[in-house]
Amino acid sequence: MLDKINKLLEEIKGLSASSAEEAEQLRIKYLSKKGIIPQLFQEFKDVPNDQKKSVGQAINQLKAAAQETINNLKEQFEESQLTSGATDLTLPGTFMPVGSRHPLSIIRKQIVDIFGRIGFTVAEGPEIEDDWHVFEALNFPPEHPARDMQDTFFITQDPDILLRTHTSSVQIRVMEQQKPPVRAIFPGRVFRNEAISARAHCIFHQVEGLYIDEDVSFADLRQTLLYFAKEMFGQETRIRLRPSYFPFTEPSAEMDISCTLCGGEGCNICKHTGWVEILGCGMVDPAVLSNCEIDPDKYTGFAFGMGIERIAMLKYQINDIRLFFENDVRFLEQFRAES
Repeated sequence: MLDKINKLLEEIKGLSASSAEEAEQLRIKYLSKKGIIPQLFQEFKDVPNDQKKSVGQAINQLKAAAQETINNLKEQFEESQLTSGATDLTLPGTFMPVGSRHPLSIIRKQIVDIFGRIGFTVAEGPEIEDDWHVFEALNFPPEHPARDMQDTFFITQDPDILLRTHTSSVQIRVMEQQKPPVRAIFPGRVFRNEAISARAHCIFHQVEGLYIDEDVSFADLRQTLLYFAKEMFGQETRIRLRPSYFPFTEPSAEMDISCTLCGGEGCNICKHTGWVEILGCGMVDPAVLSNCEIDPDKYTGFAFGMGIERIAMLKYQINDIRLFFENDVRFLEQFRAES
């Protein structure tokens, strides 16, 4: 047994390999579970008792020598790979272009930050909604055209389940769960069954706002929106409110801002009127408050809603809404400085 071990020891001392793969094959041959040295440990049980001490020591020395020799061979090839011409650690790294945030994400963050400075929190809700939160609670009459299939995406046979057409549904959810005072904005994606063109899309993004408390007036609404317009478009921006109609607000209005391109002098963007519409607003209809179990005799409030795409198109002078959804890198790279 000792003679066999000594021969293996001499054999191991003379081992050589021309590649890392050959060194691994040597490890498998001598040290793997079914290798030569583990087999010696299996044969050790048949060694006479008076020889066990010397044979055991010899096997352990053989194993240590094999491990050292094979490890040295492996390290030799690892070092040669690091120092070969294939990898020059002194060369500069590969340039990785810096990405940019999507313009809609940039505008959304700016809107959230502006209203956050005057106490509005952010709330979000599900995109798949029911008729109550999208229409019924918001005072839409049964015959309203928004309930028709040509305007709304109904996603099941049940007409009660649909993709939300506005984030006003989140207003209802907040009013159902939280009693006044309520001061929040609701950013999110909405869906309408519209033909896709340069000015319209079946998917777009909104930010709506809601403020309910005692003694909230239309003057509070106007000052809030004036603050937003000046912060978003510049301190020289002017606003005007025009009477309008929405089922969930009374009185209702649409808000225009002085054209950011011509400063109100008149151009193609504002159709030579000097004004550009950006949002709808109004005082929350008492029926909506009652639907959410809020006392309309004690509380009043205002609501407003705007399209993020429209704000982005005005701010960046973009004339085609489809650009926001095409993921063209040439378009997105233009907003790198804004990120």
